[in-house]
Amino acid sequence: MTKPRVIKKYPNRRLYDTDISSYITIEDVRQLIVDGEEFEVRDAKTGEDLTRQVLLQIIAEHEQDGQPMLSTQLLSQLIRFYGDSLQGFMGTYLERSMQTFLEQQSQFRQQMGNMLGQTPWAMVNQLTERNLELWQEFQQNLIGGGLGRNASARPRDPSDKHRGK
Repeated sequence: MTKPRVIKKYPNRRLYDTDISSYITIEDVRQLIVDGEEFEVRDAKTGEDLTRQVLLQIIAEHEQDGQPMLSTQLLSQLIRFYGDSLQGFMGTYLERSMQTFLEQQSQFRQQMGNMLGQTPWAMVNQLTERNLELWQEFQQNLIGGGLGRNASARPRDPSDKHRGK
């Protein structure tokens, strides 16, 4: 297992990425998360782990902009769990729920990718062919079924031995 990338946070709130020896923004840190990079944020002076604080800052900034993911009701409910005897359980529950959601999302995307892995025209052609087959089947059943019903619905005359042969 590789060592996580270390980002130092200075008192002036600047973030320094030790891997690339450069200052980065909070948006760069968000991109590290999106890219699946392992990292930790440390106070440049004390070495204290500030990763959670930075993650919460990223969430807070994104909740302010655009469409929020966390409703006021959900946030209130989460706050109620702090200090509750189930606080530890809730964190584990939320982590496992998120992991299950991500696994299901991955499976769904894979299934959609298999379906959509074809060119759009190939998909349209397949749908068109299938619709044409269904339409032809419908017409045959309508025409064939109608004639077949009329012929079979007509009672046979037992004295007419030649009919039906």
